[in-house]
Amino acid sequence: MLIGNVGKDPEIRYVDQGVCTAQVTLATTTSGYTLPNGTQVPEKAEWHRLLFWRRLAETVEKYVHKGDKLYVEGQLRTRSYTDRQGITRYVTEVWVEQMEMLTPKPQEVTPTPAPAPSAPTQAPF
Repeated sequence: MLIGNVGKDPEIRYVDQGVCTAQVTLATTTSGYTLPNGTQVPEKAEWHRLLFWRRLAETVEKYVHKGDKLYVEGQLRTRSYTDRQGITRYVTEVWVEQMEMLTPKPQEVTPTPAPAPSAPTQAPF
């Protein structure tokens, strides 16, 4: 379970047979604090890679943007790959199973109709 802010707009891909996937980076923060000896420990941010599949990914594509606050639940999965230099790298991702958008929707503003132009008045002579 994580609560955090989206770092950049989602990366959307369609894979085999049109299945939608979305990748999002999420920043979570740990508040700063002061130790008993007076030492200040600063706030710390951690970045998480989130993967969404199918309907959740389609929802992310439509409604999630950079800066939005999300609550997600999912499983941690680690995979490895070999980079261009031949070094094996490991990536840990959250495969999201549940999501709740915590950023309030902007209220839609209905345009106010402009007043109808009135006929010019002429001064009587």
